[in-house]
Amino acid sequence: MFNSLFKIVFFIGFILVFIVRKINTANSKKQTYKVKTKSTADTILLSLNGIGMVIPLVYVFSPVLDFANYSLPQWLGWIGAVLFALAIFLLWKSHHDLGHNWTPVVGIVQEHKLVINGVYKYIRHPMYAAHIVWALAQILLLHNWIAGYSFLIAIVPFYLFRVKKEEKILMGQFGISYKKYMETTGRLFPKF
Repeated sequence: MFNSLFKIVFFIGFILVFIVRKINTANSKKQTYKVKTKSTADTILLSLNGIGMVIPLVYVFSPVLDFANYSLPQWLGWIGAVLFALAIFLLWKSHHDLGHNWTPVVGIVQEHKLVINGVYKYIRHPMYAAHIVWALAQILLLHNWIAGYSFLIAIVPFYLFRVKKEEKILMGQFGISYKKYMETTGRLFPKF
């Protein structure tokens, strides 16, 4: 079970991510959508994300995946812990700055506003950035070829598919304002 300090760090981080997402998902259920899109591909990729998040819990709580373990220097685990903390903060900050504009599906809510302050002043998609940083942290925290890499394998196709849909719908809603915003910000990392 918890035979590694980094498994404990991962589990605590996972719980924090779960709390952040649960609070914001509950708040989003009160929203009325003006535009809402959901496709079969969306559902499949979201399900794969869920699997990519659950596999590490199997690893943390059972020895079933131990056959795929590998070794890394302990200092890389600590870098993973710092990256996971950064990912959790970025996820929380993204939700905080978006407020009622966040939706768990690609959509536009009533009275939707283009958020260009806070973390969104620098990055257009900080939640995806947070998830990718989390996936990299997971590799460094969970020294297992299956559990360590499961979320990275799941999040990259989801990001590539979903970000295009989000930008298209935001361009349709906000037009030239969104185009100007795109010119001044990076997609996942600040533009220099």
